[in-house]
Amino acid sequence: MPRPRICKRVANDPSWVYFKPRGVPLRDLDEEALLVEEFEALRLVDLEGLTQEEAANRMGVSQPSVNRLVASARKKIVSALVNGRAIRIEGGDYMITKRTFVCYDCKNEWEVPFGEPRPAKCPKCESANLHRSTAERGFGMRGGGGGGARRGMCRGLGRGPPRKEGAAE
Repeated sequence: MPRPRICKRVANDPSWVYFKPRGVPLRDLDEEALLVEEFEALRLVDLEGLTQEEAANRMGVSQPSVNRLVASARKKIVSALVNGRAIRIEGGDYMITKRTFVCYDCKNEWEVPFGEPRPAKCPKCESANLHRSTAERGFGMRGGGGGGARRGMCRGLGRGPPRKEGAAE
């Protein structure tokens, strides 16, 4: 039996999930599937300039795992650029790490990054009558870190990227 996959912490879902060569319809292109955690590792290391160790701490995985994610992402992106393929960002084993809180008195909603303590009061009205947003309950990290996420909390756990329609079995 294979080892269970570790759920990676990701700051946000990507805002855009497709990139393609200009002037070519998507239906005429092959795709490279970039996993959300590969995208996040690349963003942390190449865009934010973090070391792989710092990125690993943010994502809740080991440094060698981040190294593998970055190498895989770079290879897929270069392949897409060189071979004129579309890049699709989706799938993987990840959880969103920002938590959304709601003040029940003034209806204010705000986000708190993973790792910061639970707020004691609303930043707008200073009420203590606040709770996690019901839309996201269950996606926060429980148990303190690393691979401590329960099975149902990780998006896409155990699934690879979806198959392209009409792909051979």
